[in-house]
Amino acid sequence: MASRHAADQSFLHFAPTRVVFGLGAHKEAPLELRTLGKSRAMLVTDAMLAAKTDLVERVKKALGATCVAVFAEVQPDSPTSIVDRGAQLAREHGIDAIVSLGGGSAIDTAKGIAIAHTEGGSVLDHQGFQNLTRPTTVHLAIPTTAGTGSEVTRAAVLFDEKARQKLIYGDFHLFPRVAVLDPELTVGMPASITAGTGLDALTHAIEAMHSAQREPIADALALQAIRYVRRYLPTAVRAPNDLEARGKMLLAATMAGQAFDNAQVGVVHAIAHSVGAKRHVHHGTANAIALPHCIRFNADDPAAAEAYRDAAEAFEVAVDGLGPERAAHALADAVEAFVAEVGLPTRLRQVGVVEDDLRAIAEMSVTDASIVYNPKFAMDADLVLGIVQSAY
Repeated sequence: MASRHAADQSFLHFAPTRVVFGLGAHKEAPLELRTLGKSRAMLVTDAMLAAKTDLVERVKKALGATCVAVFAEVQPDSPTSIVDRGAQLAREHGIDAIVSLGGGSAIDTAKGIAIAHTEGGSVLDHQGFQNLTRPTTVHLAIPTTAGTGSEVTRAAVLFDEKARQKLIYGDFHLFPRVAVLDPELTVGMPASITAGTGLDALTHAIEAMHSAQREPIADALALQAIRYVRRYLPTAVRAPNDLEARGKMLLAATMAGQAFDNAQVGVVHAIAHSVGAKRHVHHGTANAIALPHCIRFNADDPAAAEAYRDAAEAFEVAVDGLGPERAAHALADAVEAFVAEVGLPTRLRQVGVVEDDLRAIAEMSVTDASIVYNPKFAMDADLVLGIVQSAY
């Protein structure tokens, strides 16, 4: 069934990031910076990549004299204190560009550094949506995981250590200017990270389709992302050196990122953000666990069910003869089986969440900005608690 959109629907689709894709594409980074008139870049990455892989050295070599500083302190969940330390180093070296290398945490940390470097003060001073007064420091993103889509979005998720809560930043000035997608740089990803980030991309795509802000260009990107995840993620998990699978997953992540940046997400991300803040569960894994249960929650909403039927077809679920609601439940079952197939947990109890956490997760979820775009009303802690309990 083709997606249906009203003829008089109005929407804004904005995807300004230049995408450079190909084997060895990271070698194009200095040319991209020169094209933008930049010559003093700081490389932002994490200590694990620097200590356990050769990726940082390879990118530094490619950047050559353009790289004037390296900030290798990124941690999972991008703590705001580390962002501020990175911004201070950027000021000390007089940089005019940032190159991020890593997964979503590295890219989001770089976005936070760009905010504080441009606006001054702490990144905490600028939290929220459309608060920035001018374009931030030029940012070139090189993802080493295939899932977050942060390389092409206006959003950054940072962790406020004092409040113990994830903060969402959203601004048209936050888009990376360039995303360099090099499948060779994702080959060393552990299977669990490959699977978790891949499910993050799948969640972005499906939530973009069910969103209250759903639109046809985002749908097209989301549907292709869903097809790629279904076909290539199991191969990327089983055969980590398969460059075709790695490349297709990078494209899936970027397409899903562009889709959800325009259409937004929903209750799945609200729950995943809250689970991550409470128990530091990998974001993609938290999404993977929550996604089937949220699909079932939304399935009786007619617009969401239609979107899920389209997504089910892209996910290679047999839905002939099924109405949209039944097709939605078939999609939820297929996703849950797929999560297990790629080796991820399917229940919150398997990732350190305890029963006493569930109410707090539900209450935190209804304060998360993502929930606003859910197709079915979910801004009630008792409603979300039911979803979380089913996922537990």
